[in-house]
Amino acid sequence: MSKTRTTFFCQSCGAQSPKWIGHCPSCGEWNTYVEEIVQKAADAKTPGMSSPSRRVPKPQPVGEINLNTERRYDIGDQELNRVLGGGIVPGSLVLFGGEPGIGKSTLMLQVALNAKKMKILYVSGEESEQQIRMRAERIGLNNADCFILTETNTQNIFQQIETLQPNLLIIDSIQTLHTSHIESSPGSVSQIRECAAEIMRYAKESSTPVFLIGHITKDGSLAGPKVLEHMVDTVLQFEGDRNHVYRLLRTTKNRFGSTNELGIYEMHGSGLREVSNPSEVLITTREEPVSGIAISATMEGMRPMLIETQALISSAAYGTPQRSSTGFDLRRLSMLLAVLEKRCGFRLAAKDVFLNITGGIKVEDPAIDLAVVCAVLSSNADIPIPNKVCFAGEIGLSGEIRPVNRIDQRISEAEKLGYEQIFISKYNQKGLDLKQYNIKVNMVGKIEEVFGLLFG
Repeated sequence: MSKTRTTFFCQSCGAQSPKWIGHCPSCGEWNTYVEEIVQKAADAKTPGMSSPSRRVPKPQPVGEINLNTERRYDIGDQELNRVLGGGIVPGSLVLFGGEPGIGKSTLMLQVALNAKKMKILYVSGEESEQQIRMRAERIGLNNADCFILTETNTQNIFQQIETLQPNLLIIDSIQTLHTSHIESSPGSVSQIRECAAEIMRYAKESSTPVFLIGHITKDGSLAGPKVLEHMVDTVLQFEGDRNHVYRLLRTTKNRFGSTNELGIYEMHGSGLREVSNPSEVLITTREEPVSGIAISATMEGMRPMLIETQALISSAAYGTPQRSSTGFDLRRLSMLLAVLEKRCGFRLAAKDVFLNITGGIKVEDPAIDLAVVCAVLSSNADIPIPNKVCFAGEIGLSGEIRPVNRIDQRISEAEKLGYEQIFISKYNQKGLDLKQYNIKVNMVGKIEEVFGLLFG
């Protein structure tokens, strides 16, 4: 029997201390240290417990390491495949986080029911088997190779894994699991760290991909120690506005692909539907033009997308003008307004400015600057921008329109959706063949040129 000892852990960042301290030196939070009982595992295995089989690793030359011929699994969800980098890698550990009720369990159950030619084990520590069956009936999917297990003890889970030998493991959620090797409550820092370490060893040794559903804290970060995000291969964030039907899937860490990809889903009563062409759903169809509306050609990873930018300029009713932005960086909006005021002579300092990116999405691409400026100028002059016109350009502090990357994909997306004109920077001409496009490409270098071409 090993000796039992107590250790203090920070519930915010997972830092460890031999005694209680009020201020965490790692993350700066106050009153986050909690005492937990930690028991070292005995050398001999306790009867009735089993852990993933361990093999003794041996060093190998890097050139002699055998690569699997089947690099990735197609899990039947094109949006998730794109965000993961083309499918899930064997032996990878994916952490999937999001707010309560956003649709994490629904999406993972859809993945389990949609995957073909794969044996899947869905382990739930939060719902009963009947609740999961009810959700599966609501989704309207069925898969004979999808197995449901309601268990929270990792030793019992590994016993069932050894019997079933699944091709994909889904854990819902990592905060509900506990191991008998640690004497602390489920959800504590030490339990999350040890359970994740056991699952990681299983995933790497058996080359079985694993999805871990994780909770988030009230400030939006993943619950548990920060080391949990370091241990996994991919961190996915499922987000969205409850007032909108769209859900966005982003990746903040990916060892096997890009972190700039974006997956879009539409929430229905029968589950989550993939949005293969987001440009058509993010742009509102209007019978007559309205001032303050501009369409921008943006990029999310490798995917071109057209989004609608809305601006409203009005006289300030109170002493200090208001600046409000939804889906766009407020500091960058202030910078663009300062450029219009200083370099272009537009008097906006005494006016309220409201900006909105439709669809509830957040955009960080600087190529949207030109559309934001045109929407602001359109609302200020109360002159609508002509239909079938879009923009792609970054605004510099001197008022020039700077080039953006992947301009050919942006132009092709605008042409595919039936747009007749696109405004881009004249410095994007290098390597661009305009003869292959049927859309009119306007090369501009200053904001004044765009204003003259749009509004005369």
